[in-house]
Amino acid sequence: MRPPNSRVTVTLKLATSLDGRIATASGESQWITGEAARLEGHRLRAAHDAILVGIETVLADDPELTARLPGRPVDQPLRVVLDSRLRTPMTAKLAVDNTLILTVAVPAPIGSARVEQVEAEDGRPSVAAVLAAIAHAGCRSVLIEGGGQVAASFLRAGAVDRLEWFRAPILLGGEGRPCVAGLELAKLADAPKFRRLGVESVGDDLWERYERL
Repeated sequence: MRPPNSRVTVTLKLATSLDGRIATASGESQWITGEAARLEGHRLRAAHDAILVGIETVLADDPELTARLPGRPVDQPLRVVLDSRLRTPMTAKLAVDNTLILTVAVPAPIGSARVEQVEAEDGRPSVAAVLAAIAHAGCRSVLIEGGGQVAASFLRAGAVDRLEWFRAPILLGGEGRPCVAGLELAKLADAPKFRRLGVESVGDDLWERYERL
């Protein structure tokens, strides 16, 4: 079930190898998918009110999380970072205006970003509290872009409404980093279930779209 008091539509975007890996064992991830798939990813960003990542993505990639579309200006979505222990560097590209950092620690300044303390669950921001904070910021849709722990936490909470999955025609093997961390499933019947909406080619990659059953 969706966490209570949430009015935010949640889309999980995944860009992976064929075997569901988002990076090599060393952490190299740019770029798994091709240019055409990345352009579609920017269109997805532009279609959502907020984009969300975890702190490990910030530390590994230092992303901007902006929607960049050729030939037209875009109203930029709110950037949301889940940062339990406030490890976002002052020099990070996300330590700026239009970024909301959600933590379970005592809030402290990080650049010009807005830092808010939320309720914890297992030492991390709870999914329900995160969605409530995003809704309070005036957002009605959020695109989750990483990483595997964040994806798993929202899937475990039953909070993911849609999947946008880009698969590159490469294999990274079992030592690669998975797109979804452990879901703690005891039975197949407990697995999150989705209905496929469509499949199409984007350049050399495959784009699969799903909605939650």
